[in-house]
Amino acid sequence: MLTSLLFFLGWVFMYADRTILSPVQGVIRDEFALTNAEVGLISSVFFIVYTAVQIPSGLLGDKWGRTKLICAGFLIFGCATALTGLVSTFAVLLAVRVLAGFGEGFYYGPQYAVSSDSTPKQYRTMSFAIINSGQAAGISLGLIGSSFVSFELGLGWRTTFLLFAVPTILVGIAIYLFVKEGIHAHRSETVELPHKSVLGPVKEILSNRTLATIFLISFCNVYGFFVMVTWLPVYLADVRAIPLSETGMFSSLVAWTSIPMALAFARISDRFHARKPLLMVLIPLTIASILSLISTQSWTVMIASLVAYGFVGKLACDPLLLALIADHAPKDKMSTVYGLYNCIAMVGAIAAPYVTGWLKDTAGTWNSGFYFAVALLSIGWIALCTLKPQTGAGA
Repeated sequence: MLTSLLFFLGWVFMYADRTILSPVQGVIRDEFALTNAEVGLISSVFFIVYTAVQIPSGLLGDKWGRTKLICAGFLIFGCATALTGLVSTFAVLLAVRVLAGFGEGFYYGPQYAVSSDSTPKQYRTMSFAIINSGQAAGISLGLIGSSFVSFELGLGWRTTFLLFAVPTILVGIAIYLFVKEGIHAHRSETVELPHKSVLGPVKEILSNRTLATIFLISFCNVYGFFVMVTWLPVYLADVRAIPLSETGMFSSLVAWTSIPMALAFARISDRFHARKPLLMVLIPLTIASILSLISTQSWTVMIASLVAYGFVGKLACDPLLLALIADHAPKDKMSTVYGLYNCIAMVGAIAAPYVTGWLKDTAGTWNSGFYFAVALLSIGWIALCTLKPQTGAGA
């Protein structure tokens, strides 16, 4: 229970750090005289480094200890969060976001490896859903906190970063002190990957068609999610004329509405071993919610679309995809598999902020970025249709 709570809090501050930027992007754009593409670059450089660290952190976690890496990462990105509130130039802002991405990159693979080790298979999806709900809580905390502190209290966009730095560092230290790691290497419950590859564990993992397909699906899902997380507050202000002080509240609907549904889908998945059937339904509903959001002129339908995306979108799908990985990955490479999975998925997070900003600058409409996200989600759903369960796995 303590492990799940601390990992939950880890995600809270990981996502709060990322999303406190979103409501104030318009202010930063004006302060530093940036284009929308350059504003998107702030998030993209973060995710470039975050993604690059995923595979090394997974390998190091399996070899040297997972909680040590997690703690080191939190110390680094906690300090970078504080420094973000102190920058005076755009170049320095990019540099500290690179540092933040580096620190956060040590969390994903080691954390889910420890979680997988310590959770019985029949409760795995539910465990992931509980821990993952920290992402939704962090998004809500970051969006609402940033809007409230920056605009409602009038303290400016820098203050929020300074406020979040201290608890971030404390959570990292607590994980190191109180989380106990399980056995790193033991016999896989599923089909073992070959051990003869001269290119090492990465090629071995990618040669598994099921794992590679799951990686692709997650990439498409993550791209659409970070279009929403990064640009939704600006979209609501520019297109829907919602006051800046309220955009965080509206945007957070996506996050906190996802928590009960993610837990419900996780329960169904664990009870009936229904990972793929649930995803087959959720991804088309995700597409429909985005299309509804950008096409409606009704406030009621717009809010319903945001709630619907929270119910069925990335945060609801994540525990199912994570459980599929745990079902099919060899346990002695679990941290590496999760690191590689997140590395490929987060390429979507790298591309989404910049590409969406560039599409807006080029096409003159925010809708172009959302349509591109829908196209990628459609590709992900087609890939999901080809996914076949392996013997003994609950796919």
